[in-house]
Order: sequence, then structure tokens, then C-alpha cells
Amino acid sequence: MDIGTLSSRLRRADDGIWHATDAQAISYPSEGNDNCFAVERDSWWFNHRNDCILAAVETFPPPSHGSIFDVGGGNGFVSQGLARAGFNTVLVEPGEAGARNAKARGVENVICATTETAGLEPGSLPAVGLFDVIEHIKDDIGFLKHIHMLLKDDGLLYATVPSYQMLWSGEDVRAGHFRRYSREQICRTLSQSGFDVLFSSYFFRPLPIPIFLLRALPHMIGISRNLSSDQAATKDHASPGKLFSWALERALRRETGNLRRKKPMRFGASCLLVARPRLSENRMS
Repeated sequence: MDIGTLSSRLRRADDGIWHATDAQAISYPSEGNDNCFAVERDSWWFNHRNDCILAAVETFPPPSHGSIFDVGGGNGFVSQGLARAGFNTVLVEPGEAGARNAKARGVENVICATTETAGLEPGSLPAVGLFDVIEHIKDDIGFLKHIHMLLKDDGLLYATVPSYQMLWSGEDVRAGHFRRYSREQICRTLSQSGFDVLFSSYFFRPLPIPIFLLRALPHMIGISRNLSSDQAATKDHASPGKLFSWALERALRRETGNLRRKKPMRFGASCLLVARPRLSENRMS
């Protein structure tokens, strides 16, 4: 893909990364991408999320084999996974560290910008991925309306979000989250933003109870983990013991099978959705 044709506001640097001429503040800790980069490849959580995203994309492929714009895609771990599966991807990541890490990882098309500062044209994107991004946006409906405007009429939106406000903890605060969602809430938010939801499901079914007991409940009663952000990332994504790993792998493998069969799951620590723009009279004219 020729990134230069997408917008006049983008300039290609010597390292191959496309940069916007303007910057924009984001609700994400400055060290967040580097902390994730250190654990993503070997993390059971990141790898299973990739498997679930790929299951959804393969079940609901982008129209006409169009590119998937992985917006807010951090270090490009999802972009890399989709590209290896044969999908054209473009990472749109406003964080300098994330963009550099993605390029080092081998992601071919990297734009260091937000969708606003990149100056992407309305109706120009075949598909957009928002993988654990929406919860970082204070005005989630306004942001999703902007994504709606960027998508082609037959475009698709893929999204994941953390679930259940009752699981809110210090980790959400440190990550720059504004909220967590139930499946009904995120579907309603997408509908209010002009989308028709084609599929929605929870995933990470084994995790809500451990998250509540080990994170949310201590946070409710004022107990915080005395860990730096990099220590927390390493601890949370470390490989569990052999027996627990075996049981967890079996449980999570069933989730990807359910997604490929379009079988929604009713419980889990994250939500996954596929949606398309609802065409208004103005957009159809």
C-alpha cells in the first residue's frame, strides 16, 4: 500500500515510519508501549487475544480483501499477527515508542499519528481495528462517530474492550482507562455511534473471578499493589504453572472455536465485536 496517497499530512521519515505534521495528546501512559513490548511475544494473554481477533477477522473478513487499519495498535503485535495470516494491515499508532517498536518487529505499514492528525479521508478505510482502544477515549461515542465517518460504506469495524465495571482496579487507572463495558453497553455505544453490530461475544472466560479477587476487591478496600508499571506487566503476563497452564490452554482453545462458529459467549473479562456502518440518508446520497 502507498501510504503517501492516504493523506497530504503524512511524511515518511528515514526509518520508514509515516508521521503526521501535528501531534495530539492520548490517554495512555508514556511507558506503556515499552512495557508491553517486553512481554507480548511470550504472553498467554496477548497471544490468546490475537487468536480471538484472528478468528473474528477470518469469520467476518474485510470487504474486497481491503486493508485493516489497526488504530491505536501499540507495538503492532496484532498487526503482525494479522499480516502473518495473510491480511493487509496498516498500524496507526500515535505513540512514538509504539511506532518504533512495531517497525522493529517487522510491521511494514506504520503511521505515527491519530486518525485525526493523520488527516485520513472520509469513506476511505475498508476496515478498522480498535483493540483495547475505546476504553482509553473519554468521548467514546464521538470517537466512534469519527471512525464511522472514515469507513467505507461496506467497511467493517473490529473491536475488543475490557468488560464489567465491577472489575475496575488500579490497573485500569494506570492504563489510562475511562471505563469498562458490559457486552450490552458496548453494543449500545456502537449503535448510538451509527453502527450495526454483526457479532458480539465475551472472551477470556476463566478470568473475571481471579481479576475480581486479586485486583478489583483489593482496589475497592484501598489495597494497592506496590509494583512499578514494568514489574506489574511482567508479573501479570508471566507463564503460570504447568498444571494451570494446561487447564487454561484447554479453556481458551474452546473460545476460539466458539468464535469461528459464530457462537457468542455470555461471560468473560473482555468483549469482542464486529460491526458495520449504518448508512444514514446523508451518507447514502
